[in-house]
Amino acid sequence: MSQTCFHCGQPVPPGVDFPIQDRDTQHAACCAGCQAVAQTILDSGLGDYYRHRTAEARQADPLPDELLARLRLYDTPALQASFVRDEGGDVREAALMLEGITCAACVWLNERHLRGLPGVLSVDINYTSHRARVRWDNSRIALSAILESIAAIGYQAHPYDAERQEKLAQQERKQAINRLWVAGLSMMQVMMYAVPIYLAPDGEIDPQWLWLLHWASFILTLPVVVYSAVPFYRATWRDLKSRRVGMDTPVTIGILTAFFASLWALLNHIDHGVYFDSVSMFVFLLLGGRYLEGIARRKAGAAAESLVKLTPAFCHRLPDWPASQDSEEAVAALLNVGDVVRVHAGESFPADGEVLAGHSSVNESLLTGESRPLPRAPGGVVIAGSINLDSPLTVRVSQVGPNTRLAGVVRLLDQALAEKPRLAKLADRFAGWFVAVLLLAAAASYLGWLAIAPDRALWIMVAVLVVSCPCALSLATPAALTAATGHLAGIGMLTTRGHALETLAKVSDAVFDKTGTLTHGDMRLLQTLPLGALPEAEALALARGMEAHAHHPIARAFAAAEHASAPAPALDEVSYQAGCGLQAQVAGHTWRLGKPDYVAALAGPLPAVLAGWRDDATVVALGSAHGWAAAFAIGDALRDDAGALIASLRRHGVRCHILSGDAPGAVAAVAAKLGVDSAEGGLLPEDKLARVAAWQAAGRRVLMLGDGVNDAPVLARADVSVAMGGGADVARMSGDMVLVNDQLQRLDDAVLLARRTLSVIRQNLWWAAGYNLVALPLAISGHLTPWLASLGMACSSLLVVSNALRLVRRG
Repeated sequence: MSQTCFHCGQPVPPGVDFPIQDRDTQHAACCAGCQAVAQTILDSGLGDYYRHRTAEARQADPLPDELLARLRLYDTPALQASFVRDEGGDVREAALMLEGITCAACVWLNERHLRGLPGVLSVDINYTSHRARVRWDNSRIALSAILESIAAIGYQAHPYDAERQEKLAQQERKQAINRLWVAGLSMMQVMMYAVPIYLAPDGEIDPQWLWLLHWASFILTLPVVVYSAVPFYRATWRDLKSRRVGMDTPVTIGILTAFFASLWALLNHIDHGVYFDSVSMFVFLLLGGRYLEGIARRKAGAAAESLVKLTPAFCHRLPDWPASQDSEEAVAALLNVGDVVRVHAGESFPADGEVLAGHSSVNESLLTGESRPLPRAPGGVVIAGSINLDSPLTVRVSQVGPNTRLAGVVRLLDQALAEKPRLAKLADRFAGWFVAVLLLAAAASYLGWLAIAPDRALWIMVAVLVVSCPCALSLATPAALTAATGHLAGIGMLTTRGHALETLAKVSDAVFDKTGTLTHGDMRLLQTLPLGALPEAEALALARGMEAHAHHPIARAFAAAEHASAPAPALDEVSYQAGCGLQAQVAGHTWRLGKPDYVAALAGPLPAVLAGWRDDATVVALGSAHGWAAAFAIGDALRDDAGALIASLRRHGVRCHILSGDAPGAVAAVAAKLGVDSAEGGLLPEDKLARVAAWQAAGRRVLMLGDGVNDAPVLARADVSVAMGGGADVARMSGDMVLVNDQLQRLDDAVLLARRTLSVIRQNLWWAAGYNLVALPLAISGHLTPWLASLGMACSSLLVVSNALRLVRRG
C-alpha cells in the first residue's frame, strides 16, 4: 500500500526516502521540502500542530537561495517604510499577509512558532483575512529572519497587499458560486422529475417512464455529490482526523447515505426508496445558507478591507515647493515625512498632513462615519484616505504608512476581528455536543425502526441526520456578532475587544470624563456680549487682531472663532501685560483687552450687566477711554450632541455619571446642563477607579468613556470602555471600543445595536431549540421524509442567517 506524506498528505513516490523523526516514531515525507518543514515543526516542540489541524498543508519546497536573498531585502529601511511602523526605540510592527493558511491549526502553529523566536514581542493573526500583525525588537531579530522562520514551516509571508488578498477572495467566492450553481441547476431539474412521481397516483406512470425519470435524476444528482458537496466531505474528513465531530459530519453522512441508498434502490427497482431529489435539494439549500453567511462575514470584514484600500497608490509630489509648483508622479508608499504633495478634487490623500495652501472640503465618512463635508484651509489637518471634494490642496506630509491615523484604525479593527467572542466560543462548544447527540439519535432510530419496519429504517435515519440544525449555534451566532461589528465600524465605532458588544448590551451605568469627552477639550469663544462702544462684528475683529499678538490658549480661542467678523483694523504699539491682558493703539486711541478689572482702569467702572455674567467661563473684556465695547465668554464648550446622548441613555435605562479631575464648580455646571444622575470633580485617577470598583461590587455593569492618560486605568477597569478617537494613545489602547469620529451620539447607537445583537442571537437560539424539539421527534417517528427534512433544515438555516443579516442595515 502506498504511503502518504506526514506533512502534506500527498502520495510518497516509490523509492523516495525522506524520513521524519518524531521521538521514537518515524514518518515518511514526499520530498526534501516537506521533510525540512515537518522536522522544523517537531524540533521546535510544536508537534501538536499535526494533531490539531483540520486540513492538510501544501507540499513544501526547499528554500532556494534566491528566496532567501529576496527576504533579506525586507530589512532595508526604504522597503520597510511602506508597511512597517516604528513604535519608538527598536520596536517595530509589520502588517503581513500569510499564504498557506488552511485551518485554525495553521494560525496556532504560526503564532506559537513566531512567539518562540527571540526578539518577537507579539503575534496576532486574523483567520478571516489571513492578515498578521507582528511586533519585534529590531535590535534582537531582523524582519528577514521572521519571514524566513515562517517559510521554514511551510508558509509564505509578505507585506500585506489588499489587491492580492482580494484576488484570492474572489477565487474562493467564484468556486462557492459554481458549486451553488451546479447544485441549484440539478435540484430544479431533478424536482421536475420528482414532482410528477409524488403527485401521480400509483400505477398512473408507466414503469418504463418511471424508471427513466429515476435514472435521469441519478445522472443529474451525480455532479452534486461529486462536486458541489465536496466542502462538506473535506470538513468532515478534517474533523474525523482530529478525533472530533463537527457540524458537517451529520451532513456528510446524510448526503452519502441518501445517495447510495437511492442508488441501491434504483439498481434493485425499489420504487419508494429513490430520493435523489432530497440529496440535490439538501446540498443546494445548505450551500445557499452558507453563502449568505459568507456575505455577512464579508460585509463585516469589508469594514477593515475598505479602510485598507482608501490610500491611493500614486500621488502628485512637489519636489521644489514653494520655489516651483511643478509636480511629479510618485508612489504614495514611498513618501517621507516633510514631503509636499498636491491633491486635486476627487482624489484621496496619500498620507496624514497639514494644509499649506488652498481652500476645500474633505469627505472622511469611510474612515470616521461623519457624512458632512468638512472645510479645510491652510493650517488644517487632513488624514490619509479621506477625499478632497472641491479644489486642489497643497499638503505637507506629517505621517506616512503604518504611522497614519488610517493605519491605526485598521490595526484596531484587525484586533477585534481576530478575537473570538465568548458567545461564539460557547456556541461552538454546545454545537459539538449537539452533533454528538444527533448522531446517537440517528443510530438509535435506525436500530429501533429496523425491528419495526426494516424497509423504512434507513430513510428515517437519513431524515434524522438531515433535519437537524446546529447552524444557529455554530453559524448564526458569530454571523450576528460579525455583522454588528462591521455595522459599528461603518459609523465610526471600532470594536477592539471580542467581549465588547456582549457586555455593552448589559451596561447599567455610564461614566464620563468631562474635558475632551463631554466637552471639546480646548478653549473656545462661547458668547459675545456687546456693550455699546463698537458694533459686535467690529469688536470681535479688534479682539481677534489684538489676540493675534499673543500665544496663550485664550488667543487660540479667538483665532478659531467661527463667528463672522469685520476685517481687523491696523494696530500699533501692541503690548502684553502678564496676567492682565493686551493694550494697543488703534487710530490714535488706546484699547485694552483682558481681565475686566484691567480694562476698567481705562474704560471706567464695570457695567452692571457683567456682574455674575457667565460664571462658568473666563470673561475677557474690551474697552477704551471712550467706554466699554464688548465682553467675551471663553471656555471649554460642551459637544453639541452631549445632551442628546445623556438623554437617550437615560431613556434606555442607563444611569449616567461624570467623574472628572476638573474643578468641582465647573463639573457641577456641566452636570446641571446635561442632567446626569451624579457628578464629582477634583478626582484623581485612583479616585475614579475606586468609584467604578464600588459600583461593580454592587453588581452594576459599568461603561466608561474617556480620552486622557489619566482615564487609562479606569478604562481598563470598567466592564466595557470606549476611548475617544482624538484622545491619548494610551487611552485608545485601554479601550474596548474606539469612537473614531468623536460623535457622542454613536455611543447610544452602539448600545442599541448591542442590545439588538443579543436579541437576534437569543431569537436564533430559541428558534433552533424549538425547531429541533419539534422536527427531531417528527423525523424519529417517521412523519418526515428525507426531502421534507432537508427543506426544513435548510429553511431553518436561512432563517437564522437572514435574521443575523438584519444587523448589517443602518437606521
